[in-house]
Amino acid sequence: MTTASVSGLAQAHDFRAECAALHAVLAAAPADAWQQPTQFKGWTFDDIIGHLHFSDHAAALAARSRDEVQSLFHEVHAARAAGISFADYTRRWLQGCSGPTLLERWREHAERLADTFAAFAPDHRLAWAGPDMSARSFMSARQMETWAHGQAVYDLLGLERVEHDRIRNIAVMGINTFGWAFKVHRREEPVPKPFVRLVSPSGATWEWNDPAADSRVEGSAVDFCRVVTQTRNVRDTKLVVTGVSATAWMEIAQCFAGPPERPPAPGTRGVRSASG
Repeated sequence: MTTASVSGLAQAHDFRAECAALHAVLAAAPADAWQQPTQFKGWTFDDIIGHLHFSDHAAALAARSRDEVQSLFHEVHAARAAGISFADYTRRWLQGCSGPTLLERWREHAERLADTFAAFAPDHRLAWAGPDMSARSFMSARQMETWAHGQAVYDLLGLERVEHDRIRNIAVMGINTFGWAFKVHRREEPVPKPFVRLVSPSGATWEWNDPAADSRVEGSAVDFCRVVTQTRNVRDTKLVVTGVSATAWMEIAQCFAGPPERPPAPGTRGVRSASG
């Protein structure tokens, strides 16, 4: 997490750091990598950064005006009703901006967004596509999406990401959306919740729920975050999952909003080898 010496909403600074890390990798990427399809829906780097930039744009509107962000979402919904995919809508919104120009436009806007949210109290409420969210949750969600989509960039470039304890924000989202994962799949939420014990990138131990529970998820915090963001299938991690409820959860975990999504099939996402 962000050090105590940095003032303001901690999650805003964690979001800033996540963006800076992804920016550094993309700024050093070869030019021809930008148009190669990644393992995430065949999206290119342009698609990924364009998506992040649009979502950050919506977040900036939410910070400024409930009416403005709701108007934007109304426009997006109308476009989708007319048969325009969200990806195509975003490409139109970008008006041809791509490559290094898009990268710098995204980074500069993300910096301003972090500054805006750093000034908010953690429980400050803002409008979004669903229920209102706190500023703390808002920035955790922006960090989560940046981290999750960034994984496809690292994978295509054949790089292992250097992780930091700021991913605790993402792990917390994974824990807090236990019930959501079952609800969105129209399944009954199991009780009690599984005990979760994770080892952070720095070696610290993070724990949630009752340690006496028979159902458990244990292992790397990075692996856990990859599963709840659906950048890896649980079978492609070293997580130790025991018990009925934990097993069911890890098969459908989804810490993001929207319709139900399925994790990638085993063996379909990972760091690309030098040979491709």
